[in-house]
Amino acid sequence: MKLAVIATLAATATAFSVSPQDAAKAVAAGGLSFLVSGAAFAGDVGNGEQVFNANCAACHAGGQNVIMPEKTLEKEALTKYLAGGMNEGAVVTQVTNGKNAMPAFGGRLDAAEIADVATYVITTSEKGWDDE
Repeated sequence: MKLAVIATLAATATAFSVSPQDAAKAVAAGGLSFLVSGAAFAGDVGNGEQVFNANCAACHAGGQNVIMPEKTLEKEALTKYLAGGMNEGAVVTQVTNGKNAMPAFGGRLDAAEIADVATYVITTSEKGWDDE
């Protein structure tokens, strides 16, 4: 996820016609902030559950997948099918951008809500959806 945010900072800086030197400063500052406070970016599980129930549960209730049954939110399936492996950053990317039959939620949910959903999904997958 850190790499994705740093790349986003670089892309944003260049999109606004910022000089390469200023873009490099922005990327360096963003990267430094992640190194210093990476743990601060963990989402809120409780809020993630609420956002999940309101936006994701129609297709993913109980960690399942009504569209592609093999691609559940269970630990084994996330490890096997999620681009980037089973981690919050990979979930953030999938939720933000969508993929295949899954729509992108980047335009519907803000970054904090997506981070919260990612934390909820990974945490619940680790302990098991049946224990939820």
